[in-house]
Order: sequence, then C-alpha cells, then structure tokens
Amino acid sequence: MHRRTLNHRLLAASTLLLGSAFAVLPAAAQGHWPTGKAITYMVPFPPGGNTDTLARVIAQPLGQALGTPVVIDNKGGAGGSIGSALAARAPADGYTILGGTISSHAINVSLYAKLDYDPVKSFTPVAMLGSGPLVLVVPAASPYKTLGDVLAASKAKAAAGGLSSASPGTGTSPHMAMELLAYQSGVKFTHVPYKGSGPAVQDVIGGQVDMMFDTTLIVGPHIQSGKLRPIAVSSSKRLESLPDVPTIAEAGQKGFDMGSWQAVFAPAGTPQPIVERLHAEIMKIVATPEVQARLKSFGMIPSNMTPAELGAYQKAEVAKWAQVIQAAGIKAE
Repeated sequence: MHRRTLNHRLLAASTLLLGSAFAVLPAAAQGHWPTGKAITYMVPFPPGGNTDTLARVIAQPLGQALGTPVVIDNKGGAGGSIGSALAARAPADGYTILGGTISSHAINVSLYAKLDYDPVKSFTPVAMLGSGPLVLVVPAASPYKTLGDVLAASKAKAAAGGLSSASPGTGTSPHMAMELLAYQSGVKFTHVPYKGSGPAVQDVIGGQVDMMFDTTLIVGPHIQSGKLRPIAVSSSKRLESLPDVPTIAEAGQKGFDMGSWQAVFAPAGTPQPIVERLHAEIMKIVATPEVQARLKSFGMIPSNMTPAELGAYQKAEVAKWAQVIQAAGIKAE
C-alpha cells in the first residue's frame, strides 16, 4: 500500500511538472507551427528588390514569434506571376505565405492574356505591409513646374503622342501611374519602357525623356541633388520627406490616388485561426520602430489594414486597373 501510494504521488508530481513545462512553452510550439517545419515565404521577384527586402525584414522576427524557421524562396518572372502561381497551388496549411504586390495581385490579371492564378480567388489576404507613393519628376532644366504645365504641354503635343514618360518596364507601377493620369485627365503621353529604374531615371535627368513616376527611393536622391524637379506625389496625402510637393489631387487631378503596395497573402482555404495569428504577428513586427523606420526608408507608408480590409482594397484595385489597362489597350510583351 505504501509503495502504491508513493507511486501515485510520483505520477501526480510528474504530471504537474510536465503540465508546467508545457505551460511555459511559446504559444507557437503548441499551435499550428511546431518547431522544425519551416514556413516558406514565397517572393515572386528576384532577390534585391523591395518585395524581397521586406520579406527578409519580416522573416526572422516572424520565425522567432512562431517558433519555427521562415525561409525565403525567390521565384521571379512575369511581373510576379510565376511565383504567385506556385504559391496558389501550395497546401493551405499555414506553411506557405506570399509577398504579393500591386503588380502580382491587382495589375497582372488585366495585363496578361493568361494567368495561372486568380489574384482574388486563389489567395487569402493576410496583411498589408505598406504602400509606396510615387513622385512625378521632370529634369531640373525642364520648363514644366506644375502638373498643370505638364498636362497643358502634353495636350499641345497630342498629335505627336504627348510628352514622353519613362518607366522601369511595361506594367510596372510607374507605368501604371502614368496610364492612370492619362485615363483620368484625358491627356496622352508616350510611354518609354526601360529594363529597370536605373537607366530610366538617368535618361530623364539627361533630358532624353520628359518625365517619369517612381518611388522616393529611386528619385529622392536626385531630387535632393537638384538633378530632378518634383511635380507632384501620387498618394492622397503629402509625403513627410517632400512636404512642399502637392499631391496630384491637390494639383488639380481630383480623385487621383495610387501607391505601389506590398502585402502578404496565403493560399485560398488557409484556416482563419492561422490567418489571424499570421496577421497579428506580422502587424506586431511592422509596428516596431525599427521596421517602421525601414519601411519609411523605402519610401513606404506603413499600414495596419485588417485581412478583410486588405481583401476589399485589393478587389477595388483589380477593378480600377482593369479599367485603366483596357482603356489604354496595354498588353504584356
């Protein structure tokens, strides 16, 4: 009897100890991400760009919060379409997330004749990271000082195709900003696509092209050096870094609002508790002073949209860009 009582007491003590041990484990170790199985963070663009850089900013702290590694997988091509299609086919179990953008999840569906995923139906919105306003710039020696000047000059040259506008490529957000301005104003411009922002901005500085839209990360240093003149910004609010530069809406084109946004998506059907946990952890990371400063250094305005708000915003973006692309008759090369 004595031995049996002692055994019962030892078993009870062991159960209490085990219960206490599990109680102090991180929530992630008890939840959907058991330590040892990595989460794949799909980046549908090559290394080095904004989407890739943001993924690397988020991956490490997200892995720490969830108690499991987060591995970046770059699958670039076709404006983000190739990697997005791969992510859409991944199991909806919380082990695959995707860095989606205005291109991959709003523009491409109207730009490409065939897309191997539906930007809305194939994904579950998780978190909006932020939006990067674009700046309309002209060479420092340009005679154009306001948006009114730009629109009037382009209208006067309509027979020749209007003013020329550079971009890092067909379907990119700088190209789409120009097309949105043309669509809303009824003024023609001639699109001059380049292979990247670098050569595009150099030709604008040199006066070979009349103007261009791009992020403050690209054009900001040239504005500061006096090589480029800012005309207006694409967002609905002025930028902290360019407080004297009006928005395009303020400059006369009412209703204009555009940002090159970055978000996180999961495959459609990912369980809601997983989506909510991912959203909560990513938003905690985005809210830290370090990440806020990093986002702003990219020229981005951080966001705190809920998954539902991101979903509604994305649907509105798909509809908006479908109208612009159809009106301009643009197709991906």
